[in-house]
Formats: sequence, structure tokens, C-alpha cells
Amino acid sequence: MSKKNLTQEELAVNEAVSKTEQFFEKYGKWCIVSLVVLLLLVGGAYAYKTLVWDKDVVAAEKLIVKAQERFSAATPNYDLALNGDENGAGFKQVADEYSWTPAGNIAKHYAGICYLKLNDLENAAKYLASYSTVSGLANEIVNAQNLGLQGDVAGEQGDYEKAAKFYAKAVKESKNNYTAPLYLYKGGMALKAAGKLEEAKECFETLLADYPSAMESRDAEMALGTL
Repeated sequence: MSKKNLTQEELAVNEAVSKTEQFFEKYGKWCIVSLVVLLLLVGGAYAYKTLVWDKDVVAAEKLIVKAQERFSAATPNYDLALNGDENGAGFKQVADEYSWTPAGNIAKHYAGICYLKLNDLENAAKYLASYSTVSGLANEIVNAQNLGLQGDVAGEQGDYEKAAKFYAKAVKESKNNYTAPLYLYKGGMALKAAGKLEEAKECFETLLADYPSAMESRDAEMALGTL
């Protein structure tokens, strides 16, 4: 169905499901902090406890710094953060050349975000899917965000059932007050777009019951009223 033939309600559903990474828009600065913490906790422990002598681990951690700066700037430059230039490497180089290192792993995740921001859905899906989840409470939110981003890619491609599955996985990955309500809401909207209204209702009701003070609760109430 072409966009000009969609009803106002259908357009609202599509926007809610496919809008690129609402979590990042709301908690962008906090995400950068989580990236640094992840590298310190995972990269530091991995590098300095088991691979102190391995120059590749250290090299990857040094290379990713410039990409981080460009990604977290007041006005982010996603193309430079992804591809780099003569002044510094991008996430893609770190992900491709040092994929097995902790820095290389997190670079895959952020390369996926950059590709999504640049509307390259194929590469966004590729890099996001190549990220390996990391155990530990400090890493759960990044893991959940990665799954949610894969849901966003599927939503952008119009595959709402696939998107809903990724959102459900994101909720299970980390039941915190930041990612869980967002992905419950997005999961409900994806299921609504897929015509699975009873399952959508369950998502919205779970959000309201478990996260009544979340910013998404008001939207969930409104969505319930349209089912």
C-alpha cells in the first residue's frame, strides 16, 4: 500500500514502529556513557587480565576513540563515525579488522546504528546481527538496545512480525525501566500493524501494569483505546 493511501491511524502505527531507535533519541548521552562503561568493564577485564600482551586488543581500543567522539558530538557525524578519515578510524574499520576484540564487538553495534541513521538498512541489519551479546548486568541494556535496533530495521522494511519478535527479545534481555517499556510499546505497535490485536493488547497491558510511570505508558493507554 502506498503511503499516500494510508489512513492517519496507519501512518501513526508505521511511524511508531519504524522510527529509527527512539531509545537512542531519548537516552543518547546515557548510551555513550554505557559504551564507555562497557569498554572499561569488558574490554579492560578481557585485555588486562587475559590478553595484556596482545597488541591487537590495545590497538582496537585506541582506534575506536575517534569514532566515539564523532558519534557522541553535539552534532553527530554518523558518516565519519562509521567510515573514519585520515584523522581517525571509524566503527566499520574497528569492527572489520578487530572483530574478535571487545572494542571490535561494540564497534559492530555502533556501526549498525550509524548505518541505520544513514538509511542503509541492509548493512545496519548485517552489523547489528554480528554483535555478540555480553553477559553481566552492566551490559544488558546495550544487548537489549541491539535487539531493539534490529526490530527497528525490520519495522523500516515493513516486516512487522519480525520486528515484534526482536522487540520481545529485547524486553526479555533486560527488564529495566529504560528499554523494557519502550520495546513493549514498540512491540505492541508492531503487532497492531501486523494485525495481531490480542497480542498487541497484551504488550500494552503489560507495559501499564509493570511500568506505570514510564513515559510510554500514556501512549500505551491511547493505543489500547484504538484496538
